[in-house]
Amino acid sequence: MVLLDGLIRPLSRVNDVLLKIGRGIGVVAIAVMVAVTLVQVFCRYVLGNALPWPDEAARFCMLWMTGLMAPTAFRRGGFVAIDILPSMLPRRPAILLNLVLLAISLVVLVVALQIGWKEVTGLGGRFASASLYLPTALDFSTWYRVPRSWMMLSLLVGLVLLVLVNIELILRNIAELCSDHALDALPQPKTQGAE
Repeated sequence: MVLLDGLIRPLSRVNDVLLKIGRGIGVVAIAVMVAVTLVQVFCRYVLGNALPWPDEAARFCMLWMTGLMAPTAFRRGGFVAIDILPSMLPRRPAILLNLVLLAISLVVLVVALQIGWKEVTGLGGRFASASLYLPTALDFSTWYRVPRSWMMLSLLVGLVLLVLVNIELILRNIAELCSDHALDALPQPKTQGAE
């Protein structure tokens, strides 16, 4: 039990910090996404001249928001789930079922992580955005085309965070399986109202 406690506590702290930073960046990404979408609507329907970049900027923000917010939802049990079977089972078989499902999720996440790595470093990541540019000079005289790999990196970052959360949840379920009172002494993942 001491070993599990020694693994869960630091991983929980790391996840707390990383997910808090991710939620902050995710909120900013949502705000920017809404702002550039409103700019596009205004330019298209009021001015009659659609801009080329807001759609891609909104997609960029949406991908990063998803990659950074999904781990928090996973940790808090916010994903869609069918939980009628575990609720009908006795406590220990329900925990064992959760462990099996988390182990399957971990395998899927690791495979997705490998695919995400190939996407960022592979052929798709070598291309630049069609219409998304960043200024490289204060007078806006030179511009840099945003690489697509920056967008695809959101997948990789999100998957790494999901793997960390998955490992924490597996360890918590093992600790709960080993002892009825084991989790009382461990820090619990923060819930919505705890921030």
